[in-house]
Amino acid sequence: MKTTQIIFIIALLALAAGIGVRMFNQWQIEQQPMRLPTFSFPDLNGKQQISTQWQGKIIVLNFWATWCPACLKEIPAFIALQAELGEKVQFIGIALDDLEMVKAFQQKNTVNYPILISGDWAGFNLAKQLGNTVSAIPYTVLVNKDGQAIYRHAGELSASELRMVILPLL
Repeated sequence: MKTTQIIFIIALLALAAGIGVRMFNQWQIEQQPMRLPTFSFPDLNGKQQISTQWQGKIIVLNFWATWCPACLKEIPAFIALQAELGEKVQFIGIALDDLEMVKAFQQKNTVNYPILISGDWAGFNLAKQLGNTVSAIPYTVLVNKDGQAIYRHAGELSASELRMVILPLL
């Protein structure tokens, strides 16, 4: 074998190992419960909403944006689950977006759970604290009644998958 081929194979193996280690580390982060930090963002009316008002409830935090097709695709399922599960579960949308864009979206879609606005980096920083190390959206975090983030999901989340995680907690 030529030296360049051996170097190429070694480089590929090193790359695969690095990717594997990163995926394993991310998997470990996602499996470990962590306390939901207290946060505060304004709602669509500009009123600050603090996370402690939902203490004692199962919380589904969804980081999203109006320009994200996968985000928009999962929101109808979240609306249906919020209506179905009522007071037992509180969905909260954290829009990583411009207030006017989110208001226009809400007028057309009537989301039945609080939407908080984080047009700056504070929302991305909160998502990162909760395990979103690659700043993916949508990003969904399930928090149990004890305030522990016990489930995290980067990318589009189906209603059936979310239901399987929520129902044992009720």
